Amino acid sequence: MGDLVEGDDGLPAEDVGPWAKEKHELLCRYVDISRSVRKKFIGPGKGGATYIDLFCGPGRARVRGREFIDGSCVAAWRKSVEGGAPFSQVLIADLDQERLDAAVSRLQDAGAPVTAFHGPAVETARRIVDRLSVHSLHFAFLDPFSLGALDFRIFHMLAQRKRMDVIVHLSKMDLQRNLGRNIAAETSAFDTFAPGWRQAITTVQGQRGIRIELIEYWREIVSNVGFAASPHMRLLKGPKEQHLYWLLLVASHGLAHRFWQIASNPGGQGEMF
Repeated sequence: MGDLVEGDDGLPAEDVGPWAKEKHELLCRYVDISRSVRKKFIGPGKGGATYIDLFCGPGRARVRGREFIDGSCVAAWRKSVEGGAPFSQVLIADLDQERLDAAVSRLQDAGAPVTAFHGPAVETARRIVDRLSVHSLHFAFLDPFSLGALDFRIFHMLAQRKRMDVIVHLSKMDLQRNLGRNIAAETSAFDTFAPGWRQAITTVQGQRGIRIELIEYWREIVSNVGFAASPHMRLLKGPKEQHLYWLLLVASHGLAHRFWQIASNPGGQGEMF
């Protein structure tokens, strides 16, 4: 997590790098592009459309040394309203109570129908899925700070709802920096992120090959729970062109993947690994 600073509205805000703006732009582009489908689920007698954010943060961020921007949950809500297809409910969660409370306050101020869940993502995901209608359209944004925080059980739970699209943050920096440690450890973050990985990939090879095999294995087990992982992985970079993380979509419906292809503009993403 980034450090908390005082926001321009008096509430806590996250201190983030400039790449956060690009991440939120991609999120909002997807929310906007998918608005026509969302509209079909909004209104009296319809199932509704849900936005889910399991790592919501405080809902506001300061780009280091620069301006303040909306956090993911607030940005997504505002974009849905702007497009004339506001989410019927906004379900947010975070492990940190202070961040969660700040996000709730900001979403309420923005007019969002928000409900908050406090705790680890693997637990809040279970509580959230239990209250989701099988007749609704659902969109989740998973933006953890490490691969280990992206517990694979989250995908098992989200897949219980048929109409579920998920944009996922996969930390390439974490994968690169901690690769040797995770391979050497008896129990590692990889066990949480991609259960069964030791039996599925070859560790006696170069690091790039290991990274490729691990991500491909993760994509395979995602498909085994009912999702398809998009081939369009948008690589986000730091100010010195350092590789930070990928954003990609997992969803069961082909239309969602077409929306993500447009939103992510994969032609400019550069080398994936």
